[in-house]
Amino acid sequence: MSASTPENPTPGNLMLQMQRGDELSATGGVSEKRVVRFMGDYYGLPVEDLLVQQLTPDASTRKYFRVATASHPQETLIVSLYPDPFNQGDNTYLDATKLFERAGLPVPRIVTVADTKGIILQEDLGDMSFARWMADAQSRGDLASADDMLRQAIDLIVRIQGATTLAYAVNAIASTLAFDESKLSWELDYFQTHYFTSYRQMALDESETMAIQTDLERIARELAARPRYLTHRDYHGMNLMVDGTGTLRIIDHQDARMGPVTYDLVPLLVERRLRPVEESWVDEQLELFLSLRRQRGLAALTSADLRYEFQLMTIQRQLKAIGTFSYQTAIVGRGEVYECYIAPSIATVLRAMKTAGLPAYPALTRALHY
Repeated sequence: MSASTPENPTPGNLMLQMQRGDELSATGGVSEKRVVRFMGDYYGLPVEDLLVQQLTPDASTRKYFRVATASHPQETLIVSLYPDPFNQGDNTYLDATKLFERAGLPVPRIVTVADTKGIILQEDLGDMSFARWMADAQSRGDLASADDMLRQAIDLIVRIQGATTLAYAVNAIASTLAFDESKLSWELDYFQTHYFTSYRQMALDESETMAIQTDLERIARELAARPRYLTHRDYHGMNLMVDGTGTLRIIDHQDARMGPVTYDLVPLLVERRLRPVEESWVDEQLELFLSLRRQRGLAALTSADLRYEFQLMTIQRQLKAIGTFSYQTAIVGRGEVYECYIAPSIATVLRAMKTAGLPAYPALTRALHY
């Protein structure tokens, strides 16, 4: 489910990677004990007959475990463990899953829910993320397959946007949430705090801080006024999985909400890169997006307007991502995973801010050049 092991699960490597339930119950922490107790009850087996593997989460408060029985190690499931009990009726992951399923979108199947125990048990999609699949295809020179998989990923964005009306019709939680000015501003404040203070430890004076804040508020205000569609909210290459049948699947969709039409395109196309992507390549993908929207009967957009919004959205979304990378590096101590993305993301933002027709953000530009 999460890219944490070097290969997709097979009976052989699972036995090596997973711990027996009694061992984990004896040596693990509170979280591991919660999982082992739950799975013992679910399977109706003693803990020594269980296999459990903790997976490495992304920037999440939830913990994930791959589970199976010793007699059927290849039949794995995923436990999503929340810090606390929750109410099924207002759990955003369950609600978004229900919405996406109704829209025919490929999300993991929910097996059972134990809300009083803070657990969702779901289908295991394996460990092959879209990001890794694309890297593997490109390394072996299979560019045609990589192009086709990217087309599928872009088409999934179109399909998510096609479920906008359905989200409102069924009163999904996602229909009540939006990238309004408040939410966009919160994300930009998060960037300002964790990039300049937590990560860079820069001592900006009050006038510089206020000038940067003014630039950030202008970005949030303009994006908040754009037409809104259903978005995944964190549609990067680690939140798409290629399952055992080669089908692209969506995960980590609990934060779905209404937002600009380009919101999900930005993380898919430019985020978590070790160097900024070629602008001509981005233009090609934006044209593909417009073509796929037309094919699925969605409202027409002009190329010029799409490109304008994409660059503005790139600034906001990449700043938000820089805030996350900075927090994970400076506060959580996961710099080995996240720090490498900070400089390329800043370069992408600075390039986007040079787009003809976009407003100038002088204080933010200066600060990012420090």
